[in-house]
Order: sequence, then C-alpha cells, then structure tokens
Amino acid sequence: MIFRTIDYFEGKVRIIDQTLLPSIEKYLDLGSVDEVAEAIRSLKVRGAPAIGIAAAYGVLLSLETFLKQTVSDPPPFFFDRTNGKAITAGSEPDMRSVRVKLLQAIDILGATRPTAVNLFHALDRMRKIVEREDLDIHLFCGKMKEEAFRIFDEEIETELKMGEYGSSLLKDGMSVLTHCNAGGLATAGYGTALGVIYSAASEGKKIDVFADETRPLFQGSRLTAWEMMKNDIATTVLCDSAAASLISSGKVDLVITGADRVARNGDTANKTGTLTLAIICSKYKIPFYVAAPLSTFDLEAETGAGIVIENRDRDEVVLFQGVKIAPSGVRVYNPAFDVTPASLITAFITEKGLIYCPFDINIEKTFSAGE
Repeated sequence: MIFRTIDYFEGKVRIIDQTLLPSIEKYLDLGSVDEVAEAIRSLKVRGAPAIGIAAAYGVLLSLETFLKQTVSDPPPFFFDRTNGKAITAGSEPDMRSVRVKLLQAIDILGATRPTAVNLFHALDRMRKIVEREDLDIHLFCGKMKEEAFRIFDEEIETELKMGEYGSSLLKDGMSVLTHCNAGGLATAGYGTALGVIYSAASEGKKIDVFADETRPLFQGSRLTAWEMMKNDIATTVLCDSAAASLISSGKVDLVITGADRVARNGDTANKTGTLTLAIICSKYKIPFYVAAPLSTFDLEAETGAGIVIENRDRDEVVLFQGVKIAPSGVRVYNPAFDVTPASLITAFITEKGLIYCPFDINIEKTFSAGE
C-alpha cells in the first residue's frame, strides 16, 4: 500500500496532517510557502524524504502564487502532478522578480528543520533551476515543474528498490523492531525501514513487528502502528524503555530504523532513542540495520560530529494533549535526534543495495558507481 502522504494537486500542496493520526485522517491543502514551512516545523509533514518533497513542492507553490498575482487572466491553477499543467499564455512576469521571490522561498523552507539533509538536497536541486539565466518564463516553469515532480517520482522508485534489497534480510516468521516512523508517512508513500517490511510481506513472508512508542511525540505508536494495521501486519507497541528487556529476551531477530542524515563515515542521525537501540543490539548481538536512500547521505559531513541536531520545544515533553505532566519551571532536554556511531550499524539498506563495513570506503564506492 502506498499512502497519500504528500501531493501537488491543482495548485496546492496536499498533505495528510500527521499530528492528528491515528484518531483523525485529515488532508490539508496548503496554499502558500509559509503554510508549507509551518507544516514542516509543526510536524504535520515529517520524515526526511517527505520533507524533502515538501520543500520542492513549496518552491513550486511559491512560483504558482507569483504567477497568479502577475499573469493576466490566470487559470484556476498552473501546476498539478497528475495532469502536468504549466503556464499557458498571458502576460509574462519579469524573470528577475521571479528569481528573487523563489530564492526567498528557498530561504524560508531551508530554515524550518536543520537535521534532515533531504530538505537541503531538494532545495539545492530547485535552486539550480532558479539561478539559470538561459530560460524564458515558459521553459522556466516547465523545468521547475519537472524537477519538483521528478523528486517525488524518484523517491517512490527509490523506496521500492530499497524494499526489494532489504526484504532479502527477512525470513518468514522473523520479528523486527523499529523506532519512530520510517514508513509511507515519512516518505513519498511507501517507506524506508517499513518499506522493507512491506516488501517482505508482499512476498508472502509473515513478519512480526515491534514498534517503539517513540517519546515524546509517539510517532511509533501513533503512526507506525497505524500504517501496520492498515496493511494487516501483526504489530506490538511497546514503551521505549521496554526495548532492552524485549531484545534481551530473544524475541527480536533484527532492528531496522530509518535515518535523517548519514555522514561520510556511516555515523547516522535518527530519531532520539535510536542510539539506545543500537547499543542494546550490540550488547545482545542483534543485527542493527539502517534503511536510508542515498539522498539522506551527507558526504560533506565527515563524521556524526558534523551533523546539526535539532532541539525542539519543551512543551513536547512537559505536556501531553495539553495536560501538564511535569512541574512548572523544570528544565527540559528535548533533542529530536541522536547520532549512532557507524561501529554499531550492521549495514545500510539503500536503493543501490546493502552497504557493509568498511563504511567510509563502501559509501564512497556506492556514490562513485552512480556517477
């Protein structure tokens, strides 16, 4: 099953509001770059691949808004992923003004969340077109539309390939533990870590899933469990603090997580609590895999020390559904991510296959092979 996580529909960015799941399945149509930026910051759309797509769509939406304001007798919308509509006839806006507007949008979107590198990769791809000076407005709009939708299409294709490679690690009857949500809701609709499980299930393998609840925002219990139930995959939710006893009991065959940024040496940033799982797996000799598209690898970060970790609002920890669960004035430590050293990772599952140690050499080889 491919989830309708994010789309560009008739001049608006359409997302499922992940803050309301699992109780309410509500879709939002975002009509401005500011609305897209707010949706990323507030986690209405989340997950490294998904926010990369959202960023690309946000830039296209900024162009859409500009055209509506400047083209005489504009159509109801200019861009749509399904029918591929683009600019038609009418008065032509000044290209310099277009570029200024879109570069402002890129800056706004780039300031939303600092850790997931997919956001910046997508914005860089859109920026390269914005800065081209050899295009008239018609060609420019076509290129912008094609690049934004290509980012989405490539992501879906990547996720399906990752699922195929990763499913080879899973045998019928295995139990898999995962953390946070690295499924269709975090991506273009299929998933990275959960995509591996979906692929195995599609091959007829019975896989038992354990989902950490993932405090403080419960992406595991709210989102991963919701996805699994939608796909009729047996799932057990557990408190994060119960993972050690579960793994030590021998009831987990392997752990698969997603990633928000992978450094050149294999150090990996993912949802806080991932490091804990990796340490536990090392202790009990359980394989620990990271499913991540190559767009999540940051070759400019030599090690995990070069990854910026986002610290989020204290209210995420001290409030639960608006109810205070900690005393007023208490200090709060709320990093959204932690960094797992490469030495604790068994292998990476990518769209180019599995990457094993030595990671610094094999990551470089994987990227070089794609050039």
